[in-house]
Amino acid sequence: MSEIPAYPGSVPDPAPLLQLRGVNKSFGVVHVLHDVDFAVYPGQVTALVGDNGAGKSTLVKVIAGIYGRDSGDYLFDGAPVNVHGPRDVSALGIEVVYQDLALCDNLDIVDNMFLGRELRNGITLDDLTMEEKARETLASLSVRTVKSVRQSVASLSGGQRQTVAIAKAVLWNSRIVLLDEPTAALGVAQTRQVLDLVRRLADRGLGVVLISHNMNDVLEVADRITALYLGRVAADVPAESVSHSQIVELITAGRSGDLGIRDVASATI
Repeated sequence: MSEIPAYPGSVPDPAPLLQLRGVNKSFGVVHVLHDVDFAVYPGQVTALVGDNGAGKSTLVKVIAGIYGRDSGDYLFDGAPVNVHGPRDVSALGIEVVYQDLALCDNLDIVDNMFLGRELRNGITLDDLTMEEKARETLASLSVRTVKSVRQSVASLSGGQRQTVAIAKAVLWNSRIVLLDEPTAALGVAQTRQVLDLVRRLADRGLGVVLISHNMNDVLEVADRITALYLGRVAADVPAESVSHSQIVELITAGRSGDLGIRDVASATI
């Protein structure tokens, strides 16, 4: 199992909601994840950072149940769980908001939020209840940029689409939300709205995983930072303990001062 550098004097974290321990994943002869340890804590934003090819997407898909792991443990609420697919992960209360958002432009906000999980009243759709729950969810997240829940998704801005996708993820009493590049291609004002929403999710007690290449966003909202380098965990540290330049070094070289992989030369995929 990989050794994750501890930061001296750091405040102990609460018990993790989700833990991956010693996870390995290969595709043929390509070993993508090497003894990865990863944890998500309630009420915290954990930023998962790494260069292209570092293994971020593979790790997320292992968490989401899309990929099985070759070895290692998957624990939820401290207990080992068997994950055979995305449905098992959703049943645990883990939702993933991918970069493409998976929203249907031809449907309105309510229909998108309940797509595939529609509420029924007998044999007919319970439109009033779905509309009410959609409105309540957006309000609980302090989303005020959407004029109507019956607004077509095609008419929304990038920031509004992102908030709808996040609201869809938390609608089902989720406990963990993974956000894949939520501010990519957004303007300054829209980025601000999304980052505020990310912080509110954690303040509500959810465990939030933020996958991002934007280190300014990471340092603004993250409580912890997990840096991957060539499929290994280079560091897992409180965000306040590292600087922008240190994170960049961990991402690009696998080491920064006392932090990082001890034998970087041996770290190959």
